[in-house]
Amino acid sequence: MCHAQGAEHREACTHTHTHSSVGLQEVVVVIQSQRNSYHARRSEQRKEEILQQAAEEGKGRPVVVLLHELTEYEGDWSILPALPHLFATYGQLASWFIFVEEETRLRLAALLRVLHRYPEHEEWFLGRGLHDDGASIIHHYAFSEDPSSFTYPDPSAGWAVSKPLLKRLAVRLQHESLKSDFTIDLHHEIALYVWEEGNGPKLTAVPEFCSQMRDNCATSFTTFLPDCGEPVPKTDVFVAVKTCHKFHHDRVPVVRATWEKDAGFLEFYSDVSDSSIPTISLGVPNTERGHCGKTFAIMRRFLSGAVPRADWLLIVDDDTLVSLSRLRMLLRCYDSREAVSLGERYGYGLLHKGYSYTTGGGGMVLSRVAVSRLMSSGCSCHSDDAPDDMVIGRCFTSLGVPITHSPLFHQARPDDYSGKLISSQQAISFHKHWNVDPLAVYKHWLKDDLPRDEL
Repeated sequence: MCHAQGAEHREACTHTHTHSSVGLQEVVVVIQSQRNSYHARRSEQRKEEILQQAAEEGKGRPVVVLLHELTEYEGDWSILPALPHLFATYGQLASWFIFVEEETRLRLAALLRVLHRYPEHEEWFLGRGLHDDGASIIHHYAFSEDPSSFTYPDPSAGWAVSKPLLKRLAVRLQHESLKSDFTIDLHHEIALYVWEEGNGPKLTAVPEFCSQMRDNCATSFTTFLPDCGEPVPKTDVFVAVKTCHKFHHDRVPVVRATWEKDAGFLEFYSDVSDSSIPTISLGVPNTERGHCGKTFAIMRRFLSGAVPRADWLLIVDDDTLVSLSRLRMLLRCYDSREAVSLGERYGYGLLHKGYSYTTGGGGMVLSRVAVSRLMSSGCSCHSDDAPDDMVIGRCFTSLGVPITHSPLFHQARPDDYSGKLISSQQAISFHKHWNVDPLAVYKHWLKDDLPRDEL
């Protein structure tokens, strides 16, 4: 093995190792699986496909790890907490660690050809590069002077790290805290952690890491919106919109003009009753932030006989835009008899056994079973203005109910995400009317052109 120091030696080192001899048995594939039964099944199918393909290739057998089975800790989805365990378990034998989504397809022969280009004794961070088109709130306005200067991996195309890099990250993670307690956009945050303000490698863009299949691709992505059969009926989804008096005349009309007509059952919940909309007052005063009291009152009402019985509850803000037709397609994949909490998943304190939650602005989808378990558990708000999404997430974590992630829900506006990424999605939601025309956002990103009776 070459341990040369300095730029000229490193170049010579690289040259002598241009044709690395890594076999599949030195590759660990980590499928970013989830605990929910639908996702566990999908990731198991993907694992079987990979191992079957390896058997047919006859070039060794990779280790395939389902992330949700790695340890008991639910926060492993955020990758960084899992790295020390991954290295301790597989670092002796592995040269490369490949991270893929459950809907990412691998072509193992092409993957080996890619890995053979990069000397495995050096630090490498490989993937399909994304960058921000403008300064983004979800990335804390990082690199705001030149957002395109920093690239991070497209999760759907998969990404890879070499063993030396994984080893260094695993050691760092055991000795230091993260700059933020929040996990918001996982792959941007991983890239920042790897880069370490210039002390670590930047992402190396690899053309064979693909989101759409082409001839030479080592990875490709199948779908963000799986086809699990007929969409669930409109009447299976009860929609609760949180509003307040000051937004009755600007935000509520946007909901009415865009997606309300696709709802089977929908109610507006406010701090005052207004028969012209109509809104319902739940007896909870409006709070400037948090809204925990209001959200718990909505969940109590959902379980009462006061509203039509439905399998699913969608709770959104009055400035959330939603495609209910796509949501109903997605919900067909899930078993409403399970406790399901679905949406855009964030994390709090995950490096130190924290908890995950479905972020409220993108929309929180709960099965009736999940709402029942939550309300009968004794979990409650410590104040009306506590952050409802985080309180609910902490409750579900203590109850062992997994927070299930879909990248189709968005806490922010389309402009806050990489255009390369969201243009390939069929988004379910976006949030905030700030500096955008919400009617135009809905029409461009969320409105389906099919006749309504076909959706």
